[in-house]
Amino acid sequence: MYTSCKSSKNKNEQDNLVFPQGKEVNNNNFTGKVWLQMLVQSDSTLYTQIGNVTFEPKARTKWHYHKGGQILLVTRGVGYYQEKGKPKEVIKKGDVIKCPSNIVHWHGASSEDTMIHIAISPNLNDGGVVWLKSVSDEEYYQ
Repeated sequence: MYTSCKSSKNKNEQDNLVFPQGKEVNNNNFTGKVWLQMLVQSDSTLYTQIGNVTFEPKARTKWHYHKGGQILLVTRGVGYYQEKGKPKEVIKKGDVIKCPSNIVHWHGASSEDTMIHIAISPNLNDGGVVWLKSVSDEEYYQ
């Protein structure tokens, strides 16, 4: 079981990653350690942004929504996805999550596993992500 994704990974762990881990995110839109490697920047033809996001155990996004929707492709580990007003779902390697436009949700790693996903943000011409409040520990652990 893959349980850690610290910046001091050994060479074998790095070699097993599909995409580079990227740089640690240093903003207040996440709780815990998160890394981002942008794979595709939006342009005036595709209006789509794609990033490889790595969450260490317990790391997660804030509540947020995407005006143009979002698709998550889980490539490693175990994590959670929750839409506002619905139960938290366990997500794992191989899962595809379709986040509908304008639906408030959060996602991140489980408390014991690192989780990596490809985040696809289409339709950016409709608008980007809107960040809301942090996911509390009570919400995370329920």
